[in-house]
Amino acid sequence: MKTLWETIKKIFFWSYGRTTWQYDLLCLLILAFVFLTPKSWFERGEPGLQRKHRTDTARIIVLTDGTEPDARQLERRLRLVTGRPDLAVVAVAPARDSQGKTVAYEVDIR
Repeated sequence: MKTLWETIKKIFFWSYGRTTWQYDLLCLLILAFVFLTPKSWFERGEPGLQRKHRTDTARIIVLTDGTEPDARQLERRLRLVTGRPDLAVVAVAPARDSQGKTVAYEVDIR
């Protein structure tokens, strides 16, 4: 019983030297966890619900004649670029350079 507790304590506090097989085994277990853990373990909420209501931000460059583009116009362009016919624009915000000139638009899409 005492050796089991000591072993757990050594593992928890990483007490093994770098040249020991125990150290190599711990490193191997960590790498296996990192590379073999499914992504779905870290997603929150219900799996189908999260994908349906997820909001992405896309930065697109829009050439304009000084007028702000219409949300419907941006939506049409984004549907063509992304190939997602169900895309919807949630919000549009201008991105400005250091002189205050609008150079692009940040578009939240769903």
